[in-house]
Amino acid sequence: MRPPLIIPFFIAHQGCPHRCVFCNQRKIAGAGDVAVSGSAVATEIKRRLQQPRHPGRGKVVVAFYGGSFTGLTEKRQRELLDAVSPFLENGEVSGIRLSTRPDAMDSCIAAFLKARGVCTVELGVQSMDDRVLAESGRGHTGADSEKAIRCVREAGLEVGVQLMAGLPGQTTSGALRSAERISFLAPDLVRIYPAVVLKDSELAERYRSAAYRPLSLARAVILCGRMQEIFRHRGVRVVRTGLQATDTLAGEILAGPYHPAFGELVQSRNLYRRVVKLLQDPLRPTTGKMIVAEADQSVFRGEGNSNLKRLADKGLLDGVEPVFEKNAIRGEVTFVGG
Repeated sequence: MRPPLIIPFFIAHQGCPHRCVFCNQRKIAGAGDVAVSGSAVATEIKRRLQQPRHPGRGKVVVAFYGGSFTGLTEKRQRELLDAVSPFLENGEVSGIRLSTRPDAMDSCIAAFLKARGVCTVELGVQSMDDRVLAESGRGHTGADSEKAIRCVREAGLEVGVQLMAGLPGQTTSGALRSAERISFLAPDLVRIYPAVVLKDSELAERYRSAAYRPLSLARAVILCGRMQEIFRHRGVRVVRTGLQATDTLAGEILAGPYHPAFGELVQSRNLYRRVVKLLQDPLRPTTGKMIVAEADQSVFRGEGNSNLKRLADKGLLDGVEPVFEKNAIRGEVTFVGG
């Protein structure tokens, strides 16, 4: 199945009553504070739909990112959602996705969104630890997040959760507990972001005064990888790990574990650990083929073939032939003796 074409609109900071210590969405999204109008939304959708696409194209989804959509006035929400309605009615657009705060969601709001073609709501949970949330200036609690997840699901909408690693006051065990707690709530999808220090954020001031120390890249990869594995074991999709690289983002990061291919670093580490566990199994045949998805070849090899070198140094590739198959399941590895 082809991934959907996402037509994104950014409403940075809009609808959000708080300024979290890590936040500067103008830098994260590469967008300013200019309020997008309903007419501008309709014009951009028309423009994107007129562009040539693959014959076997996937669905088209309009997305409102950044800010807190349901924190906008109802009039403003209607303006933006009604701009998409004609495209939903004629089938050119299949649905709408948006992001918002957990404390800006209840059953009535979820029903309102459902009635206007919203299919997915992503909640900026960030952590389930109330102490960490308070220290980060989030303005909501873990209980708010649990309630919001239930409301979105009961309305028949797909629910996504955004979590962060390396927040002020957060420990490794605390981050993992948040992932465990969210995994039991079984969201449809999860995004995991390592906290970075953006210029013009409160976290930047704390960093300069040595009141906050961000995770190193290595520690962030390990922690986000462990969080990702918690969700994998529970069958919850992790659709992104790491910030989306933009033209302006890298230059606005003061410190922290930013890497343009952060997600691949995490996947590579996790796949390496699965391979080691498989090859160290004393019951496996001494020779044979190790089957990996063709799409995972670069992830399997690691940066600069580092994973292959480490496996060879451990003697784990003796008698083993890595085989990359197009139809193999991504993220998995199997061994066939022979």
